[in-house]
Amino acid sequence: MPVKNIVDAAADSMKKAVEHVGSQLAKVRTGRASAAILDNVKVEYYGEPTPVSQVGSVSTPDARSIMIQPWDRSVLGAMEKAILAANLGVTPQNDGQVIRINVPPLTEERRKDIVKQCKKIAEDGKLVVRNIRRDANEELKVAEKKEHYSEDDRKRGEDDVQKATDKYIKEIDVILGAKEKEVMEE
Repeated sequence: MPVKNIVDAAADSMKKAVEHVGSQLAKVRTGRASAAILDNVKVEYYGEPTPVSQVGSVSTPDARSIMIQPWDRSVLGAMEKAILAANLGVTPQNDGQVIRINVPPLTEERRKDIVKQCKKIAEDGKLVVRNIRRDANEELKVAEKKEHYSEDDRKRGEDDVQKATDKYIKEIDVILGAKEKEVMEE
């Protein structure tokens, strides 16, 4: 495998790891209402577990509430049960037409716990990026021996992999910083 292909494959994997960290952090509940907290909630709909976003429209009319307008009102009860079962720390209110979820403000202690949780998610993402770097460097060493690349080619490849690693770890730090700021704001 050419050195460039190894480097490109590693960079693609690192990019996916960063995207995963971003999606995981988006699901972390902050003091603000966000439809992303419902991403993992599945509603029993015609015998199939279906994401909330596929059985109704989810909106955030203001910073403290989420509103779910189901396309089929018969699913309201199941939707309410699914949200309660997801243990999100919120209580849905069903008025027969829509479900409203009021997002309570967070205490300072809870905010710090959420920041710790976010840092763990980010650190896990950085670990994945570093593991990809390690695997790519191993591939480069194997390719140097098997495919008779020069040592310079391998070193250039390792430098490129390190540049990609630095870039994506910095991106994770930026995403984490933005999430920390969001959590700590009132």
